Amino acid sequence: MSESPQEDKTIANPQKAPFHRGGRVEKELPNRINDKIRGVREVRLVGDNVEQGIYTFEEAMRIADAQNLDLVEVSATADPPVCRVIDYQKFLYQKKRKEKEQKQNSKKVEIKEIRFGPQTDEHDYNFKLKHAREFLSEGNKVKSYVFFRGRSILFKEQGELLLARFCNDLEEVGKPEAMPKLEGKRMIVIIAPKK
Repeated sequence: MSESPQEDKTIANPQKAPFHRGGRVEKELPNRINDKIRGVREVRLVGDNVEQGIYTFEEAMRIADAQNLDLVEVSATADPPVCRVIDYQKFLYQKKRKEKEQKQNSKKVEIKEIRFGPQTDEHDYNFKLKHAREFLSEGNKVKSYVFFRGRSILFKEQGELLLARFCNDLEEVGKPEAMPKLEGKRMIVIIAPKK
C-alpha cells in the first residue's frame, strides 16, 4: 500500500520537524557556561568561595568542578573575560530579580496634553496652568498646543504669544524642550520637568 502524498511531504522536508537532538529543543543560553566558553586561555575569576584573580581556563574549570558549580562568563568583552563560579540557575534567578527591581524603580515619563484655542480666556488659561504645574511636579512632560480652526490660523501670532506666556509661567517647575512650532493646524511646545 502506497503512502499518501501528504505523508511524503513531511518526510521529504526535515526542516519542518518540530524536534531537535533526540526530541529536545535546545534553547540559546544568555551566557556561555562551562565547556561552551571557547577560545579563551585565561579568565578573571570571581565568586563567593573563590580567591579572585586571573587563572588559566582549565584551572578555573577545575575550581568550579571541585565546588560542583558552573563557570559562567559574566563579561565576555573584558580582557581577560570575567567568569563567575556559581550555580547557573541561581545566577539566572538573581539576574531576573535585579532586572525586575530596576524596572520597578524606573519611572515611566508620560506626556500630558493641554489644548488651547487662540482666544483662550484668562480663567481657562489659569485652570490649565494649574494642571500643567501638577503634571510637571509629578515628573511628567507637558505637550501644550494651540489648535487653529478654520480662519483662526490668521491669529498664529496670538498662539505663539500664548505658548510663550505659558512657558514663562511654568519657568520654576519646567522648561521647554524647543521653541513653539507650527505643525499643520497646531502650534506645539513640549515642556519637560526640571530635575
